[in-house]
Amino acid sequence: MAKKTTIKIDNKYEEMTKEKVPVPSLKVKYDQEVKKRMVERFGYKNIMEVPKVTSVAINRGIGEASENPQALEKSVQEFIIITRQKPVITRAKKSVASFRVRQGAPIGCRVTLRGKKMYAFLEKLISEALPRIRDFKGLSPDSFDGRGNYTFGIKEQLIFPEIEYDMVDKVRGFNVTILTTAKTDEEAKALLELMGFPFRGGR
Repeated sequence: MAKKTTIKIDNKYEEMTKEKVPVPSLKVKYDQEVKKRMVERFGYKNIMEVPKVTSVAINRGIGEASENPQALEKSVQEFIIITRQKPVITRAKKSVASFRVRQGAPIGCRVTLRGKKMYAFLEKLISEALPRIRDFKGLSPDSFDGRGNYTFGIKEQLIFPEIEYDMVDKVRGFNVTILTTAKTDEEAKALLELMGFPFRGGR
């Protein structure tokens, strides 16, 4: 079993996680506009049937985490800056000799966002981060899982304006998974499009 790894978080980052989040405009848009348009399109008989985003999971694997604690510390700091929430350290469930990974060793970090922080992150992602991707032509419409959830990858953390170049030791990406209550991928895609997600082409 690998030795327990702890990450000390500076007070300034700790304070970020405690900041109050005002109601994001994306939440207001969902309540006042998206729900109505989803009912018009899919003919829901009850407003409670309208799909919604329940949570957003952000995950980064860090291959050198066990040998380079600074990489893990940097990732924790970046996730706090981007999400305003403290991430959880992910650990290896079993030892893999070929990768020099021992059971319990840190292999990355993840954050699960809900409520206001979730909407605030999605709003920032749509309006600020995605447009900063070089030669961005839209998100792939083929990454739904068949159960109304959507996963895509971010190649570099620098697309988020809060991440400054001089604080980045290495360009690292992460995966974003958006979980919804949609029963079909068609409904989930319509929901995300109405919320502002830019998909390319048709499926």
